[in-house]
Amino acid sequence: MDTLQQFLRHTSIAYFSMEIALRPEMRTYSGGLGILAGDCARSSADLDLPLVFVTLVSHEGYLRQEIGSAGEQVDHPDPWRVEDWATQLDFMAAVDIEGRSVWVRPWLYVVSCPLGGRIPVLLLDTRLEQNRPEDRSITDRLYGGDAAYRLKQEVVLGVGGARILEGLGFEIRKFHLNEGHASLLTLHLLAKQTGSDVPLQGRLDKVREACVFTTHTPVEAGHDRFSYDEVARILGHGGLVDPDLLKHLGGEDELNMTLLALNLSRHVNGVAEVHAETTRLMFPGYQVGAVTNGVHVPTWAHRSFAELFQGILSSWAHQPERLTRCEQLPDEAIWNAHQSAKRDLVAAVAKATGQMLDEERPIIAFARRMTGYKRPHLIFTDLDRLREINRRYPFQIVMGGKAHPQDQEGKALIAEIHRHIRELAPELPAAFVPNYDMELARLFVSGADVWLNTPMPPLEASGTSGMKAALNGVLNLSVLDGWWSEGWVEGVTGWAIGEGGRPAKEHASACLEKLERTVLPLFYENRPRWIWMMKQSISKIGSYFNSQRMMRRYGSEVYLS
Repeated sequence: MDTLQQFLRHTSIAYFSMEIALRPEMRTYSGGLGILAGDCARSSADLDLPLVFVTLVSHEGYLRQEIGSAGEQVDHPDPWRVEDWATQLDFMAAVDIEGRSVWVRPWLYVVSCPLGGRIPVLLLDTRLEQNRPEDRSITDRLYGGDAAYRLKQEVVLGVGGARILEGLGFEIRKFHLNEGHASLLTLHLLAKQTGSDVPLQGRLDKVREACVFTTHTPVEAGHDRFSYDEVARILGHGGLVDPDLLKHLGGEDELNMTLLALNLSRHVNGVAEVHAETTRLMFPGYQVGAVTNGVHVPTWAHRSFAELFQGILSSWAHQPERLTRCEQLPDEAIWNAHQSAKRDLVAAVAKATGQMLDEERPIIAFARRMTGYKRPHLIFTDLDRLREINRRYPFQIVMGGKAHPQDQEGKALIAEIHRHIRELAPELPAAFVPNYDMELARLFVSGADVWLNTPMPPLEASGTSGMKAALNGVLNLSVLDGWWSEGWVEGVTGWAIGEGGRPAKEHASACLEKLERTVLPLFYENRPRWIWMMKQSISKIGSYFNSQRMMRRYGSEVYLS
């Protein structure tokens, strides 16, 4: 417990997230939400902010993806050894689940900054001998199981996390809910005031003053909902608050975790300007601001670019806003750094798939969670036209991404992509790299030439992978949604798909048209202009869309308000 003392004295803000990407070896994340949380922690350490992060230990990870002979995704557990990376703390707290006590013990991992900043991360664990066998598995699989399993996880995260903080001695002033998974925390804070002579409205206002809610998805399926029968069975008929009050706060027909967080948080924000507008339409009557996401620059800059940045800006990692000076870098230095990153990607693709790529041909990369609204198959809509473009301007395609185990549409898209890859071979080289994770992401976002993003608007919340790519001089070709609506300057930082209000059904042809008439001709016929755009991408996007700027905004506009 002595290791905690340095944090207890000044930590006043708790950041709750179901997942967090701390390092590739720790399988406590599935995708963008966890990557963002990890970047928040890293920048909090850089800025020496008074935060503690709370998450689940997820012993079995999210999933290890294997691709079968027919191109289908095969799901496997992805276990890791928490004791190799974190320290178990000598403290437990209990939560009530199905009428019995389930004990929760935290592990401590410390995120460190080269300048000395340190941030504690608590990983909650129910795999304890004090628990029944069925309860020990609650913190095993990230986003695993059925609705009951998910609700139990959210009890552990929201209620258990709050009780762990209290028991360890943290005095928390603000609770930041990164998505709705920790929304039950608000009910715990309300229940703590039971017996108070303060009127209900005053107690609700006290909870709201303490809570910050960041919503991340405009997709209906992304908002957790639970039947009240399930809630009564797992939380008990008394629950944490009166059932009628719970329905007033969380929805009449079912418990909507997003609605609960909206009703009990003073500050609510989306993760891009467009996303905030979409959220206000989804939940009319609520004030939803925007704090556009950013990425942790030193984590996502390829070593070749990090060396370039260090040569002209010794403080680039701590003050990424100074990357505006990268426009002064010599063209040759930028191109050599890019080719170094590209060689690393080419080597990784060959090792994983056996597909040999040509370092002299442009690589178009797409790597996201594989699900319907992200439309990963869009580029393959017209294979004949794709072949024709390739004959004039040869290029290559690299893809990666996992589908949720229960997302049958996403799994079907992975199989479809593999079918298209086979149909295009050997004329147009393409590869799908299995088991996309944080380590592969670093190679993809730095080694590609073009970063492709084709979501169905307005369903993209932010899309931080494109920010990481831009930081490495990779040019974005993207539908105008999420962060790209803010970062896009046509022909300067990248290119838009479907600008001018073109309907979504025309995005496939618009994508191929932009590749054929603008992107690929520029790569082959005007290399100086291409490199100029790379420098614009780094200086204009890397200097602004970073997690230092994001956490400074949360600090000054949200946590201190």
